[in-house]
Amino acid sequence: MHPDPDTGGSPALPLSGRIGSGPSDLLRDEILDPQFRHEADHLLPHYIAIERALVAEYLRMGLVTDGQAAELDGLLGSVTREELLAGRQANMSDIAFALERHVETRLAAPVPAWHVDRSRNDLQACAQLMFGRRRLAGAAAVLLAFGRAAHRLAGRYADDPMPGYTHLQAAQIISPGFYLAALSEQVLHTARRLLATYDGIDACPLGAGAMAGQELPWDRDRLARLLGFRAVQPLALTSVAYRGWTLEITAEFGVFGVALSRFTTDLMAWGGSAYGYLDLPDELSGISSAMPQKKNFPVLERIRGRSAHLASSHLDTVLGQRNTAFSNSVEVSKEAGAQLSQAFDTFESVLRLATTVLDHVRFDTRRMAEACEREFLGGFALANALTLREGVPWRRAQVIAGRYIVAAMEAGLAPADTDPALLARAAAELGSELAAPEAVLAGVFDVRRALTAPESDGSTRPEAVEAVLRAQAEEYGRLDGEWADRTRAARGGAAGHGGAAGHGGAAEGGEREHVSAAVHAGS
Repeated sequence: MHPDPDTGGSPALPLSGRIGSGPSDLLRDEILDPQFRHEADHLLPHYIAIERALVAEYLRMGLVTDGQAAELDGLLGSVTREELLAGRQANMSDIAFALERHVETRLAAPVPAWHVDRSRNDLQACAQLMFGRRRLAGAAAVLLAFGRAAHRLAGRYADDPMPGYTHLQAAQIISPGFYLAALSEQVLHTARRLLATYDGIDACPLGAGAMAGQELPWDRDRLARLLGFRAVQPLALTSVAYRGWTLEITAEFGVFGVALSRFTTDLMAWGGSAYGYLDLPDELSGISSAMPQKKNFPVLERIRGRSAHLASSHLDTVLGQRNTAFSNSVEVSKEAGAQLSQAFDTFESVLRLATTVLDHVRFDTRRMAEACEREFLGGFALANALTLREGVPWRRAQVIAGRYIVAAMEAGLAPADTDPALLARAAAELGSELAAPEAVLAGVFDVRRALTAPESDGSTRPEAVEAVLRAQAEEYGRLDGEWADRTRAARGGAAGHGGAAGHGGAAEGGEREHVSAAVHAGS
């Protein structure tokens, strides 16, 4: 034994009999201390909740007395980040050892069975997964808030025509509401996929030991309930070796980042002087240091730029795990997950920025309508009318419509200035005689008609957009409820799964309180 420097001289056993000295200064500076600080900042509440749940199990198995369990639980509940950081030199800069040393050197008398039949492997896997679940629930809330911003804006502009573009060319008349409904739909799709990811990983690894299971009859179902898990990870090896959940989360973030970058690219173009379809308030805008006439929107560039980091975080996680053995390893458990916290931060940051943009953007409805009026966006409708009214075969109708538009442009006609004789001549050149060319042209280049004419579900017709938005509103409500359930489970432990002990609350408080209640309830 040797005195522990943090407890005024209470005896503390060495941590290992296999090696005779602690880590070198280089290992501490480059690896262990940064890792320790990261885990103290992000994982400590989960490590404490796990330790307290394990105390409850020791009590149930009769390996500690009521008094010992209460003392252990009280000491665990009093742990602070600052205390652990101050004492890291004495415990190899390992947070599991730090908690063990913190408690054992403060006990009134040794508790022999505390930490018997235990491994850091499943403890660490469980703490990391609890962190991932909680952050995922928080990220989903930020995602849904962004989706609702898109949904609100879509409802505001469902009745305002604008050009829609394919291959960067004006193609058909749509509306900002129609476009933003697509963005909202992407959010719902991602929220559903993240929900499936959450449910797929919501299995407690605790009780797996180092890799082969444990010798004592741990009640793994009870441990899972105490820590807010839906189920137990059935195989011990999977419990400690698998970190695929980090791949799944970062993959979904990366996929959404790609979609968000595409939507943002459109907003960047529409906010440029060549289009001028939208504007942001001054507080979300930037200036040029050289050209005083300019009003820039660098926030959109930030959003698109940061979305790339989501894909790079996933790639880092993939490369960190590939070609590693399927067992517990530092390479997988530490290095391969080094970007996970940053991935959550980036995902939430880019969504907060994008939500603010959508909450403040204003579309110039007059300028969009004028752009629609300048373009011959009714070519598709004209071809349809030639076929449906005059019986012109469809492909020939396409050619006639194209020739009419070329001739009208050469004649200097605006789309609204239709010329039935010009259409009849274009048709005659291809062997089609039109009975009523003026009726064919009636309304095909009318902007308002182009917006309202489509009859199919999911079209740009305002009523169709509103129907989609109503269905989306119901889905937002459902997903809000689903994610609220997962959030309560991740934060409140047993309370979120109908257990008998404790209640919800903050991540730290909820986890600590309900496992503490299990300790004090006895076996």
